Amino acid sequence: MANHKAILSGIDLQCYENNHNHRTEEMDRERLLVRRGQPFSVVLQCPEQIPQPPDQLLNITLHLGENKEVILKVSDSEQDHEKWWFSRRNAQGEVMLTLHSPADAPIGLYSITVLLQSADGQILEQTESQTFYLLFNPWCKEDSVYLPSEELLQEYILNENGILYKGSWDDITTMPWNFGQFEKDVVDICFEVLDNSPAALRNSEMDNINRASPVYVSRTVTAMVNANDDRGVVSGRWDGEYSDGVAPTRWTGSVPLLRRWSEAGAQMVRYGQCWVFTGVACTVLRCLGIPTRCITNYSSAHDTDANISVDYLFNDQLESVSEGRKDTIWNYHCWVECWMKRVDLPEGYDGWQVLDPTPQERSDGVFCCGPCPVHAVKEGELGLKYDTPFVFSEVNADLVVWIVHPDGERSRVSQNSKIVGQNISTKSVYGDFREDITANYKYPEGSVKEREVFKKVERQVNQNNEGPGQLELFIKHAPAIHGTDFDVIIEVYNAAAEDTDAQLTVTSNGITYNSINRGECQRKTTSLTVPARKAHKEVLRLRYDNYGPCVSEHHMIRVTALLQPTDHNIIILQEVNIPLKMPMLIINIIGKAIVSRKLTAHISFTNPLPVSLQGGVFTVEGAGLTEAREIKTHSKIDPGQVVMVKLSFKPTRDGLRKLLVDFDSDRLKDVKGEATIIVRKRKKNINAVPEI
Repeated sequence: MANHKAILSGIDLQCYENNHNHRTEEMDRERLLVRRGQPFSVVLQCPEQIPQPPDQLLNITLHLGENKEVILKVSDSEQDHEKWWFSRRNAQGEVMLTLHSPADAPIGLYSITVLLQSADGQILEQTESQTFYLLFNPWCKEDSVYLPSEELLQEYILNENGILYKGSWDDITTMPWNFGQFEKDVVDICFEVLDNSPAALRNSEMDNINRASPVYVSRTVTAMVNANDDRGVVSGRWDGEYSDGVAPTRWTGSVPLLRRWSEAGAQMVRYGQCWVFTGVACTVLRCLGIPTRCITNYSSAHDTDANISVDYLFNDQLESVSEGRKDTIWNYHCWVECWMKRVDLPEGYDGWQVLDPTPQERSDGVFCCGPCPVHAVKEGELGLKYDTPFVFSEVNADLVVWIVHPDGERSRVSQNSKIVGQNISTKSVYGDFREDITANYKYPEGSVKEREVFKKVERQVNQNNEGPGQLELFIKHAPAIHGTDFDVIIEVYNAAAEDTDAQLTVTSNGITYNSINRGECQRKTTSLTVPARKAHKEVLRLRYDNYGPCVSEHHMIRVTALLQPTDHNIIILQEVNIPLKMPMLIINIIGKAIVSRKLTAHISFTNPLPVSLQGGVFTVEGAGLTEAREIKTHSKIDPGQVVMVKLSFKPTRDGLRKLLVDFDSDRLKDVKGEATIIVRKRKKNINAVPEI
């Protein structure tokens, strides 16, 4: 080696060309990011011609992991197609090396070194090590995340803008979300999330090897997005006290959260709730190359005792007496679905898998959930991993109402199998509108197949929600606009041939979207006689003076009606969650949207409440437009007052972009607005005179 004349001068990773071919150019054009199962080429720069074998041999070595824990030798034979291999083509002053990765290679950070060796294996020369990222490849048929639809891949891998669905099953609202998976350095943060998992910190070599499996990676992501057990990203909180962090309603995208976590040295970010966990998980999974979409399940059950029912307990005065970790029905709940093969399960369970990053119950001792095959939920196959019983309950549990007597004995008074799991929603791949996917999770209510599924999970459905079949209870309401008074109408219909006496109790409570009670607004108890085959109506006027002090940041009021016929030990319960309509922010864009050219946004807000607002803050962000920025209002905003702020920014990437804005204040939070912007590339000035 002492007499060897240096031949190799370096490696050109051909980042621009490779990233374009691997659909990663939006992430970076100066670093190499490639997808597994698809070849990529690098150029070995060598002013002197490399001697041909057997005199000297050209070899490639790869190291996997941040600390180069795993060493891989790249074969020069195509016969080893299940392993890394390379081919070479000589040219004047350089050699083109084409590397082929197996479709089941572990994803991660790789280092590449080219070695020149003598015939007896002695290293004569080697290039300086360079790094690249390897991602999952849903365009590759042999990859276990392969999705054979370009339209779906455009949405579930490449789209940086999304819609999360909120509200209630009968009043669905939308919230735009900036996933930003291609924003600067986000890919580094996504792998940093994996590197901080307990498994990686325990045994980084084994963790890197296991990253070949999307089942392993996606399950790790669901555990790491929440901060309950580990060095996870987001801390959840639902009690309304957010003074030591950021209120969950203020986030409009994943990137500020991920950057804040990374910059703080993997310290949790305060605070998130289910849609925040879902948005962050979707960003990480799409960035890593797993097709992912966000799901909202309306009237979503949280079954704490795994009995596939939600139990509501009342005393003889019809007051709630549920204590401790009680079952609840969330107004809505968000999770993600990922597309993958399940080689760890019997045939028939590939495709969409539920992954729920919100910390609700432990799975194998950790707050995570999934991947759970959607098809297993539909078929009631509760023995298939992971966490199928819990997901099944979220979309299928019965609501059971109990009376707890003074001696502690319980009496079951009603059961309803039709409330939970309604209007399961995701954003359509064809535009900004909702796609209903309830049929993916459950057979139609009352169908033969639905009954077969319930028999499979060893339970009989007793649909007893109409009491003895005489009285029926309905709740209707006028449009509910936050800050105004509105009416709720409770209608009792008597189907019997005789008049029926009953007691009706109606309560209204401010609640969070996941059923935490923030205080009773109003209560009304009435003794009534319902004429035979007729309806009786009661009107409850909900006034802002009553609901304003107890309404949560989710702007939700729950009206509960309890009807007890005097001659039956039966209670008929109906509930309706009323989302209060919120104002929209108005956004006007001034100027032509061109990369690197200044744009100005005018953002205006009108206070709809009959009270003044203090501490107003606008938060603005947009993938390819601007990083997250805050604009504060420094004076109070009186009822009906219009406030306008201006923001200037320079787009960084062309294409269809969305500017997302949130407004929060002391009395009004989670006011949203968005503007769609088509950013064009900057034209080159062909008439410019070159400088001499």
